[in-house]
Amino acid sequence: MKAKAVKMAAVVAVGVSSLTGCMGQMATTGLVSKFNLEIVDNRYAREGMFLLLSPVYGLTGAVDLFIFNAIEFWTGTNPISGKSPAVVDMKTKNYIKVNGQLDPALTEVPLTSTRDIEKATLSQVDENTLKMEITYLDGQQKTLRGVKGTESVDFYLDDELITTVSNQELNDYITSAQI
Repeated sequence: MKAKAVKMAAVVAVGVSSLTGCMGQMATTGLVSKFNLEIVDNRYAREGMFLLLSPVYGLTGAVDLFIFNAIEFWTGTNPISGKSPAVVDMKTKNYIKVNGQLDPALTEVPLTSTRDIEKATLSQVDENTLKMEITYLDGQQKTLRGVKGTESVDFYLDDELITTVSNQELNDYITSAQI
């Protein structure tokens, strides 16, 4: 039962982070590319190094997609490069413009700084519920909760439903991530 709870906690934590926009600077992968280019000055040798480093590119790409780009999305700053704004906030020529029709909260960085977080604790409420209590330095608290139903997991932030993910999607993720 304990192993199942740990696995569920990992799924909830990864599920919450993977529900974010994974588009980002890919800074970790960029560091590998920079290293690859600095090893040798010949284009063919660089290609050979790229092929040798391909498993590293795969690993850093996955880490960027599911961890660092998620942090960048929520905080507005990439934790590896330290650069901001987040890629998803960069001003560009757009063909479809929707920001003017949305609540301003949906057009801004949700967490401008994680430095304001004092602590975050994950606990199992019951066999179907995990929650993460987040305490900020100013004393404010938020609760992220995952509730497993028959076919899906509902995620709530301060008792407001934010998304639902099917059990099959979570199981597929566990299988692919080898958790």
